[in-house]
Parts: sequence; structure tokens; C-alpha cells
Amino acid sequence: MNKLYVGNLSPSVTVEDLKELFGERKLPVADQVLMKSGYAFVDFPDQNSAIKAIETLSGKVELHGKVIEVDYSVPKKLRSRKIQIRNIPPHLQWEVLDGLLAQYGTVENVEQVNTDTETAVVNVTYATKEEAKEAIEKLTGHQFEDYSFKLSYIVDMDAAPPDQAPRTRRGGRSSRDQGNCPPGPSGDFGAPRTRQHDFPLRMLVPTQYVGAIIGKEGLTIKNVTKQTQSKVDIHRKENAGAAEKPITIHSTPDGCSSACRMILDIMQKEANETKTTEDIPLKILAHNSLVGRLIGKEGRNLKKIEEDSGSKIFISSQQDLTIYNPERTIMVKGSLEASCKAEVEIMKKLREAYENDFAAMNQQAHLIPGLNLNALGIFSSGLPVLPPAGGPRGAVPPMAPAGYNPFLAPEQEVVYLFIPTQAVGALIGKKGQHIKQLAHFAGASIKIAPAESPDVTERMVIITGTPEAQFKAQGRIFGKLKEENFFSAKEEVKLEAQIKVPSTAAGRVIGKGGKTVNELQNLTSAEVIVPRDQTPDENDEVFVKISGHFFASQTAQRKIREIILQVKQQEQKHQQAGTVSPHHSK
Repeated sequence: MNKLYVGNLSPSVTVEDLKELFGERKLPVADQVLMKSGYAFVDFPDQNSAIKAIETLSGKVELHGKVIEVDYSVPKKLRSRKIQIRNIPPHLQWEVLDGLLAQYGTVENVEQVNTDTETAVVNVTYATKEEAKEAIEKLTGHQFEDYSFKLSYIVDMDAAPPDQAPRTRRGGRSSRDQGNCPPGPSGDFGAPRTRQHDFPLRMLVPTQYVGAIIGKEGLTIKNVTKQTQSKVDIHRKENAGAAEKPITIHSTPDGCSSACRMILDIMQKEANETKTTEDIPLKILAHNSLVGRLIGKEGRNLKKIEEDSGSKIFISSQQDLTIYNPERTIMVKGSLEASCKAEVEIMKKLREAYENDFAAMNQQAHLIPGLNLNALGIFSSGLPVLPPAGGPRGAVPPMAPAGYNPFLAPEQEVVYLFIPTQAVGALIGKKGQHIKQLAHFAGASIKIAPAESPDVTERMVIITGTPEAQFKAQGRIFGKLKEENFFSAKEEVKLEAQIKVPSTAAGRVIGKGGKTVNELQNLTSAEVIVPRDQTPDENDEVFVKISGHFFASQTAQRKIREIILQVKQQEQKHQQAGTVSPHHSK
């Protein structure tokens, strides 16, 4: 995948000219350069340097009077379902990117590429070559703020003819899936391609131990990956200056546990050598949608793990979650042996919950054609597609305050979603079956309000449930409307949602001179309106209207909920201080 095509070359250009150009641009000297008349093929040592060459040279450098073109060299027969997207804004949230990708078909896998570039790069695999082709045609040059997306085909070996496909060993696995290339430290793509069903172990480690875990010239982490047959990503660049860094371990359950034990052991030895007296707890990151089943009814699962392992387990508060940071921190305290025993059982419970969700998704997939697993809030990699810019995993979320009960259900939210009147029958289904299945899947209450008059063009759907339930229910409704052709094939499904906010928070949603609401609209691509001159209802609440496609609407809803929470917390502080102000909005 590191072979590049260099085109639009003057006939006078030589191999030495190209190598000199690479040297001037601080690119590694290519392993091999094959000159032809007017173009050349160049092999680079790794994907990172290949991307840097494309970004640095293509359309930007003149050689012997001609501006050269640089792109991946991919034979036509290997241009199929896999593409690469470059020049993605580093602050672009995963929901927005996932929404863009889903417009052109079913996305099977999205993998971020660790690069030295300031912008982000992802490799995307679509279900069909036609979907990948449409994405290339429609997204090339797509403008997001001041960034213009750049797309290329990358080699898809699955598209190779039988005589060129990789030779398989007994059992049908291809040699490239056997781990012939040993996985390397963070950012190394020598490891086997991550499969969609991979469920990694995510850890948080103190930043001061990252150097010891990597080791001199990466030798320590290479030893870990080799001994445990794992791929270990150390996310060093996330949140510069943060007290802790995430580590993602891809392997079998046993491989993940072995790598975790080795990393804990490395940190403990480093602490002993530096005479650090503090205990180093094991910290596991898990998506919020899985944590409830880890805890179990009345905390039984967690208590059993504590008793069996001889450890103490603490889980961070749900109040620290946002749509950009859906992970909670599971902190395990105890001896190395106790922590490792607990890790095995914790990951076993999380994997079971994940597999159950995955099976349920597959059974219900016909309800949202084209919407992939990521799009419904269950992340196949345990990570967002792009690391959010706003500090998703900097310092660990503060541990729960005294008196916090992790077994209490998350706060219920009410959303009023407006759908075309003619879509009501499809949403309800025969004998109400569809709406019952949807409510069961999402874990939400879904009711359709009576029509105010016979000729209304829209009907109100009242959805009550947790943030996760809202995400699932609304996603399915958007998908159903698309499936039933209430919107044309090329038309994006855009609906109006309304949520109630305390009248004291309405001013904060608007912001001074409309600044906050304008920023909301720019960030989410949704239209956000706080109608003026509303009379608050009996609960002193007013409506906020949100219009847009699914991902835009979801992002706007979550951001507004965050503002409401901030206002409530400030009001509580004022009440505790005895200086309560019923109209506090600053």
C-alpha cells in the first residue's frame, strides 16, 4: 500500500531528481524508484511517509517546469471497496464523519491512520465497490470549514483474482491474517488488519509511565506485542499535558489479559525504581452502554468480581459523559494478581454485553438499511472514529462523589420528534408490531400524539428514555423514513425535534447576542431555534426546536443537554451558598 504513482513528469526528470526532491522535503529516501516516460513508481518504507509524500508534493511542487501529481499506485483490479480520506479537520467529530460516510452506503470498517500530518486520515471499507466509487466521486473536494477532503483508492486484496489472492493455509485463513508482520508500537500498521468484531481492552495509564512502557527505541512495547500476540496502540498525542493516556490492546481475550499484566508489571517496576509510593490502580475504559450489565442488578456482578478477585472496584460517574466521550472509567484497586483476576472477569462481562448488542443489531438491521454499528452508539472498536479535539480522554473523569449510587438508572429524557403524517402507519407497523419492536430494542417509550386536526402534515412522536435509548430510537425512525421512501434516494432525511429546557437555561442556549446558538448551528449543522415570547409551562420550561439530519440533530440535542446540566449545577451551588437566584442564566 506504500507504492506511489508520480505523474505529469517532464521527460528530462531522472531518478536522482526525484530522490533529491524527497530529500529537500524531508521525505525518506524511497526504497525503489521505477522511471517511465512521463511518470514513475516509487516505493516508500511505510504508510505514514507515503501519506506525507502525497500531502507535501501532489499539485504543490514544480519539477523541470511541470507541477507533479502524486497518489497511491493501485491497479484497477484492486480498486474496489477500500478508500482513504485525507485532510480531515482534526476537530471533526465522529458523528459528523460517520453521517457523511453513511450517505453513500454501508460502511463495514473505519480505521484512523496515525500520521505526522496536522489533519486526520482514515481508511474506509464499504460493503460494495459501487458504494466506494460513489463516495470517492461525491466526497473528493468536499468542503468542511476551510478544509477540502482528499480521497484515494487503496489496495483491496479481497478484490484480487483467485490466482493473485494471498495463499491460504489450512483452515482457510490467508497468510496476511496470521500475523506474519509483528505488530509494532503505537501508530504501527504492520499488525494484521483489525477485524470488525474485535473488542479491544482499553486502559488508562499515568503519563509518567508511558516512556517506560514504550522502552528505548520501542523495544519494551515490541516485546509485549510479540509475547502476547497483541497490537498495542499508545495514544500519546491525545490531550498534550494530560495526567493519563489511553492504551488500546487488540488481541484475543487471553492476549489482552497477558498484555495488560505485562503493562501493569512494567509500571510497578518503574514506580519501585523511582521510589514512587503511590499505588498504581488498573483503569479500564468501557462504553457507557455496556457498563450497566457489568454492574448487574443491585450491583451483584460487580460484588462477585470483587469477592472472587480480592479487589475493590470503582466506576466513574455518568455525569461526566458527553456524546464526544461515551466511556466510563472502571478503577480496580488491589495487588497485581487481584487486579489481573478482576480484569479477566470485567472484560468477560463487557464482551458478553457487546456480543449481545451486536446480535440484536443484526436481527434488527433491516429497520435501518445502510446505518452501520457505529451509527447506533455501539462502537466496534471501543473508540470514536476520530479522537475528539475537546479532550475526550485527557485526565480521567473524576471518580464519583460520596453518596453517588452507580446502580441508579440514567436520567430519562423526553424528545418530541415530528414526522410526515403519511409515515405514521409505517412507523406503527402491522398490529403495532414495528413500534413495539423499536421501543423494545431502544429501551424507550415511544408514543404518537393524536392529530390536532384532520389535515395536519406532521405528527408528533413522543420518545422517553435515556440518552442511549434516544440515540437508538431516533436513529431507527430516521432510517425507517428513508427505507419507506418518504424521502427521495438523494434527499437527506431531515426532521424537527423539540426538547424542553428550563426557562432559566433558555438564555444560556441563545447566548449573548445569539453567540451560543450560532456556534451550536455551526458545530452541528443543525438549525436551532429558541422561539421568543414563549410562556413557560407548569414546570417553568420552554421549547427549543432542532432541525437537521440524524447526526446533526443528535449532536445539537446533547450539547443543549450539557448546557442545561451546567445551569442546574450552578443553581444548586447558589442554593447551597444561600444566594439562590431563580433567574440565574450566566
